[in-house]
Amino acid sequence: MKHLLSVDGLTGEDYERLFVLADHMAEVNTRANPKVPALRGRTVCSAFFEDSTRTRLSFETAAKRLSADTLSFAAGSSSLNKGESLRDTLETLSAMGVDAFVVRHRSSGVPEQLVRWTDASIINAGDGWHAHPTQALLDAYTVRTRLGGTEHLRGVRVAFVGDIKHSRVARSSITALKALGADVVVVAPTTLLPPAPEHLGVEIRHDLDEVLEDIDVLYLLRVQSERITESLIPTLREYSSRFALTPERASRLDEGVIVMHPGPVIRGVEITVDPSSLAGSAIIDQVSNGISMRMAVLFDLLAGRGAETAADLTVNDEEGGR
Repeated sequence: MKHLLSVDGLTGEDYERLFVLADHMAEVNTRANPKVPALRGRTVCSAFFEDSTRTRLSFETAAKRLSADTLSFAAGSSSLNKGESLRDTLETLSAMGVDAFVVRHRSSGVPEQLVRWTDASIINAGDGWHAHPTQALLDAYTVRTRLGGTEHLRGVRVAFVGDIKHSRVARSSITALKALGADVVVVAPTTLLPPAPEHLGVEIRHDLDEVLEDIDVLYLLRVQSERITESLIPTLREYSSRFALTPERASRLDEGVIVMHPGPVIRGVEITVDPSSLAGSAIIDQVSNGISMRMAVLFDLLAGRGAETAADLTVNDEEGGR
């Protein structure tokens, strides 16, 4: 791959290659010195035009553990505030020798546009309501590892609960999980579903209590208040009473149910129980798996097909912390 703009079009071979790479990177991350020289001499630039904690720090950590040089572009203190265009900004950064841009933007489609203005790889770290491919990959990887590293997720039933309409995570993760064979159901009030929800190709429900005892994965989504410009729910309290994971609902989950959330968790809204008290909580695993998966993506895009295998680079090199 040259770019990662969405998970649309990824093949089973693509998923498996990235999962195997992520397994290697997860091994690196357990070492006392979790660093390998796989991308020495490459430069990765984080260009975030929208707030982020997990994704930004995850990518920067991933790049550094692969020994890439890193640049961090802060839109709020850049020449964009002086009237410089996005294109000129990107071309300026490209001229500094950037090999890959990790881009987050509030407008859908910006990463696709940037591909036209640089020879560097573009990795979409979230664009508007559209896509968040590395979150989808790490989510699928998390489910896969929790289920013992199975090659497919055929028959695994996953429920996405909450603000589907405004969630790029939901769109991308649903696509990835369906591609791997999972059965997906979305649970939300009608006002928080996309205009044509049938295009998602999933089962649609409006009552969380009806699906709790028939799922393998419960994926909670926050209400994205910063993207909502109209009154779509009466109150957050009413929303929570119908769609939050409460202690009572948590008690009805089978012991093996995996509970996930992309973060940030808004406690008291989509979840009113302490996530750490849930035996099946994978929320912290998603964070650590995010580093491994983003290391895998950076390696896949930048190391090239002619490079050594991931196993050679991560396991046998003396600089890997052995």
